Amino acid sequence: MAMTFVKANQLSTAILTSPPKTTVSTAMAMCSSFSPRITKQFRGRPISSFPVKPLFSGSFKAFSSQATTKADDIPARVGFLGLGIMGSPMAQNLIKAGCDVTVWNRTKSKCDPLVSLGAKYKSFPEEVAASCDVTFAMLADPESAVEVACGKHGAASGMSPGKGYVDISTVDADTSKLISGHIKATGALFLEAPVSGSKKPAEDGQLIFLAAGDRYLYEIVAPFLDIMGKSRFYLGDVGNGAAMKLVVNMIMGSMMASFSEGLLLSEKVGLDPSVLVEVVSQGAISAPMFSTKGPSMVQSQYPTAFPLKHQQKDLRLALGLAESVSQHTPIAAAANELYKVAKSRGLSDQDFSAVIEALKAKLQHQTK
Repeated sequence: MAMTFVKANQLSTAILTSPPKTTVSTAMAMCSSFSPRITKQFRGRPISSFPVKPLFSGSFKAFSSQATTKADDIPARVGFLGLGIMGSPMAQNLIKAGCDVTVWNRTKSKCDPLVSLGAKYKSFPEEVAASCDVTFAMLADPESAVEVACGKHGAASGMSPGKGYVDISTVDADTSKLISGHIKATGALFLEAPVSGSKKPAEDGQLIFLAAGDRYLYEIVAPFLDIMGKSRFYLGDVGNGAAMKLVVNMIMGSMMASFSEGLLLSEKVGLDPSVLVEVVSQGAISAPMFSTKGPSMVQSQYPTAFPLKHQQKDLRLALGLAESVSQHTPIAAAANELYKVAKSRGLSDQDFSAVIEALKAKLQHQTK
């Protein structure tokens, strides 16, 4: 059984906005010898419970947009660049699922725990890309994403026809298109697939992938996305995944700023903010973010799951996206200013829920 790239495109309309967890793609069906094992054994399981058992074996057949999709097309060697708060648990999930993983990080010591689990290590992104069939990159910001992909000893220098590059960093559309251009100039395939989710979902394999770019590469790497996440969306051309992620994080940052205002107002008028968290968790505006982070915020504790500096970066990029289409976003703009105040108070590396401290500072200033 085989499927050409042309047929994959013909299927895109039906699958475009549906998470393939409930829609079995043709490529996944042709890889049925292993994909059910991913779904049944790994979905929603903590990384510590993954059996160290190789699931991806056999020789790798170089893929291209003109190739047919077969079970032995699945990449045998996977690279992972960037082992921060998100990248490390994602790479661990791949390793503990039996994947042959090669890692790189600017700070080499962050690679050591993964090497102890069986990963290989390379000194430069270029070397990782050259030695692997598909390479994932999870970097902190657009500048880092471009440097790692396109800079000296960058991944693009190790790419060639038959390889794939999947950038799962949160960047703006222009940055994603720039990286795509460098990667595709080598004859390799490119996919952007930023994730929605923070530290705990990354650990539990519960991320949401927002993919765009080479559809054939999307189908090829789907089993790996399914190990690291709970759902995935294919959104079309490069830039659409980046745009979707920025819209999601714009909403999230604004929600947290509003939630912070509510907690402080409840306390100001003599209510117990802890009770407010319970009330919110049981009503129409219930959200996991509120029930998870609320109790810690009441105690003025902000264990980092998503750094505040990254939330402010995403708001800045989202505002730029809005400006590019003349969209007025006053709420997000106000929230962005609040996160900037929080950064100026040394809270950059705290969880983004620490934005409440910026509001506290404003209230204290008003009472003086």
